[in-house]
Amino acid sequence: MAPSTHSAKPRDHGVFDAEISYKAPTLAEFGRLLTWAVPHRRQVLRSLGLVLLASFLAILLPVIISRVIIDGILIQNPMLHMPDLGMNDLTTWIAHQLNISVLVAALLLYGVLTLCCHGAYHLHRVTLSEAVMYALRDLRLALFTHIERLPSTFFDKVAVGRVMTRVTNDIQALFDMLIGIGMLIGEFVPFFIALGLMLAIDVELTAYLLIAIPVFGVMTYFFRLATRQIYRQIRSSVSQLNQNLQENLSGIQVVQLSNREQRNLDAYQAINVRNQRQEISAVTMETSYGAFMDNMVNMALAAILWIGGGEVIQAQISLGSLILFTQFIDMFIRPIRVLGQQYNVIFRAMASAERIFQALDWDEKLREPAAPKTLPKRLKGEVVFNRLTFGYEPGQPVIKDFSLTIAPGEKVAIVGPTGSGKSTLIRLLSRSYDFHDNAIFIDGIDLNDLPSAALRQRIGVVLQDFHIFAGTVFDNIRLGDPNISIDDAKQAAAWVNADEFINALPQGFDTFLNERGQNLSQGERQLLAFARVLARDPEILILDEATASIDTETEQTIQTALGRLTRGRTSILIAHRLQTIQEADRIVVLKHGELREVGSHETLMAARGIYHTLTQLQFQDLASLT
Repeated sequence: MAPSTHSAKPRDHGVFDAEISYKAPTLAEFGRLLTWAVPHRRQVLRSLGLVLLASFLAILLPVIISRVIIDGILIQNPMLHMPDLGMNDLTTWIAHQLNISVLVAALLLYGVLTLCCHGAYHLHRVTLSEAVMYALRDLRLALFTHIERLPSTFFDKVAVGRVMTRVTNDIQALFDMLIGIGMLIGEFVPFFIALGLMLAIDVELTAYLLIAIPVFGVMTYFFRLATRQIYRQIRSSVSQLNQNLQENLSGIQVVQLSNREQRNLDAYQAINVRNQRQEISAVTMETSYGAFMDNMVNMALAAILWIGGGEVIQAQISLGSLILFTQFIDMFIRPIRVLGQQYNVIFRAMASAERIFQALDWDEKLREPAAPKTLPKRLKGEVVFNRLTFGYEPGQPVIKDFSLTIAPGEKVAIVGPTGSGKSTLIRLLSRSYDFHDNAIFIDGIDLNDLPSAALRQRIGVVLQDFHIFAGTVFDNIRLGDPNISIDDAKQAAAWVNADEFINALPQGFDTFLNERGQNLSQGERQLLAFARVLARDPEILILDEATASIDTETEQTIQTALGRLTRGRTSILIAHRLQTIQEADRIVVLKHGELREVGSHETLMAARGIYHTLTQLQFQDLASLT
C-alpha cells in the first residue's frame, strides 16, 4: 500500500500571508520577467528604435536654435570647428532646393523635426504599452491557469484575497514598472547623446555641469528613502479604508438593523483622517523635493551662464553653444527626476514579481497516475471504501478505517454529528484530496489509477454552498461544456422542476443572472444547481446537504424529482432532513470519522442507537418551531 501524501513534510502556506512591500531588484527575477516579452520582441524592438529616433531628434531641435539660427544666421559667426551635427549644411540645402531664405528654411526644418520627434515619442509610448500589456496578459493568463489547477489543500490554507492580489494588484504594479523603465530609456538616451555633443563643444564647461549630477542623485536617493515609509503607511490606510467599506457594505442590513450607522461612520472617519494626514505629508514632501530640484537647476543654469559667458566674451565658444548648454541642462536633470519617481515603483514592483513567481512556482498538486486507466463508456456505479483513513493534517485523522460497499443504483444516506467526516468522504470520492492507494474503488478501479478530471466528469456533486456565475441561465447550466445543448439544459431543468421558474423569467434561459444569482431566491438557485449537475448525466450523484436551506414547499418539489433522478443511479445523500434520509435504501451513521451504524430507517430506529438519538433531536427542533 502506497503511503499517503499527507505524511510528507507540511508546506509553509504562510508565505502567502507574508508582507512583501519592497524588494531590491535582482537580475535573475528581472530577466525572468522579461521572458514574457520575448514573444512580443518585435514590438519591443520597434519601441526601442522609435525612442532612439525621437531622442536623436530631441537633440537636433536645440542644435538648430543655437548653432544654426543664433550662430549661423543671426550672429553669422558659426565657429565651424564646433559640431552642429550637419544642421547648417542641411538648412542651406533646403533653402537652395525650395528657393527660400535660410531663416525660413531653418524654421521649416525645426517644425518638421518637432512633428517627427513628438510623433516618434508617441508611437514609442503606444508600442511599448502594447508590448507590456501583451506580455502581462500572457503572464496573468499563466498565473490564473496555474492557480485554477491548484488542489483544495492549497485553498484550505491560503486566503482567497491573497491569491486575488497576485492576479490583480501585483500584475498592475509590474505594468507600472515596465512602463516606467521605458520612460527611463526615453530620458537617458538623449542624456548620453547630449553629453557626447557637449564634450565635443567644451570639455571644461561640461565637467562643471557633471559635478551637479551626483549631487542631484544623492539628494534624490535620500529623499526616496524618506518617502518610502510614508507611502507604505498610505497603502496600509487605503487598504484599511477599503476593508472597512467592504465590511460595512456587505453587512449593511446588520448595520442598519443594529443602528450602528454613526458608530461605523466614526470608525471609518478615523481611518479616513489618518489617510488624509499621510497624503498631505506625502504631498508636502513631493513639493519640497520639486522646489529643491528646481532651485538646483537654476543654480546650475547660473553657473553655466557665469562660466560660459566668460568663454563667449573671450571667443572660446560661440553664443549659440552657450545657449545649447543651457537647453541641455534639463536633459541632464530630467532623467534623475524620473529615476527618483520610479524608485519606489521599481522596488514595489519587484516585490510584486516575487509574489507572482512564488505563486507560479508553487508545485502543490494532486497525485495523478503515471499509467492512468480508462473508464468504460458507462459506469455501473459501484463504490467501495476499503479501510479508508484520511486526515487534513498529519497525525489528525478525520476518517478512520472506514469500509463500505455501495451497490450500483443504490441510494445511501450518510448522517452523523457535525465534524463526523460526512463531507470529507464525498470530497475524497471526487478526488479533491490525496489519499492512500486501494482505499476507494469505482467499478473495481482504484480512484488513484484514474485521472481526476476524467473521474469528475462521471460524478455529479451538488453542494449546499454552490456558486452561481454572472451570465445567462443557460450558461450556468452548461458551464462552458460544448456537449450540453440548449435542449439538454431544458431537459435537465424539467427533471428537477426548475423549468417553471426559468420560463417565468423575462428572457427564460437567456435571462442574465447577477453574480451569485442574487436575482433568484435561495430555492431557485438550488434548483438551478441541480439542473447544472444533471445536464451532464453523471452515473454517480452526490448531494451534500443540498436541500438544507430550501423551504418545505420547494423541498417537496425537489423530492418529487429526486425519486426519478436517483432511480438506476448510484446516489449518496448527506442530509439533515428526515424525509430525505428516510427515502434512502440504507443509512450510514458516522461519528468521529468511524462507521458506527448501517441499516434502514426502521432498523436503526429499533436499535435505539446514535441514529435514534439524532432523529429524536431533530423532532424536538421541529416541535420547538411549531
